[in-house]
Amino acid sequence: MSKQGSSFKDALQNAFATSAILIAFIIAYILFTQVMGNPVNFQGGNPKGSPIEGNFLGIIYKGGYIVPILMTCVLSLIIFIFERAITLSRAKGKGRINTFVSTLQTLLGEDKIEEAMEACDNQKGSLANVMKAGLTRYRDLQKDKELEKDQKILSIQKSFEEATALELPMLSKNMVIFSTLASISVLIGLIGTVLGMIRAFAALAQSGAPDALALATGISEALVNTAFGITGSTLSIIAFNFFSSTIDSYTFKIDEAGFSLTQNFAASLKTN
Repeated sequence: MSKQGSSFKDALQNAFATSAILIAFIIAYILFTQVMGNPVNFQGGNPKGSPIEGNFLGIIYKGGYIVPILMTCVLSLIIFIFERAITLSRAKGKGRINTFVSTLQTLLGEDKIEEAMEACDNQKGSLANVMKAGLTRYRDLQKDKELEKDQKILSIQKSFEEATALELPMLSKNMVIFSTLASISVLIGLIGTVLGMIRAFAALAQSGAPDALALATGISEALVNTAFGITGSTLSIIAFNFFSSTIDSYTFKIDEAGFSLTQNFAASLKTN
């Protein structure tokens, strides 16, 4: 992959991220106002009143206008989970990575460079792209009679580093969104909780009998926002840890395969 191609993909990824969050907000707002705020969910058909007993949609609506923001966080999280799953699946390529690495090591041990490059073409994915770049340089250096042994080894290591530098950003793209959602979901939920408790205490502070409806609304607002905030944060942390471990596994395989190729090349120079 060229640097220009990488820059173009980065631009597309940034546009996708912005569009995904905007679409998530629009969907969340429509769900909140049209579905959860539907009069059929409330006693007397009045959204300002109490929700029908056991009506979950009406209860969520009573969480106030912080709820659609929290719903946007959750919907954005779901979108980016699918995006990362698809991207990392493509980066993995066809078949099992361990099998592919073992096949490459066997072919390199038999000095079958062309067959190894063909295996990279068949496997596809980030590891295959890095290995093919290294194998191409491997083949060129075998024919080079001017460079010293140490220079050749440094050259093939550099080709791996350059190819890896082009692939890794694609693997880790949008990971910061998971860590950001994990933090802001709790904070936004806390804001909603505080606002709800303010409303609840304001109802209690009235002279005479407390306003039961306002008290119930305030408590509902606090609890709904707390629930959404904790849910969004928990799912974000799980997604971040899962995808991080997957990326680390891919990176380890790339390093392992690159080291194997470099060692094989160094060994071939000793025998020549």
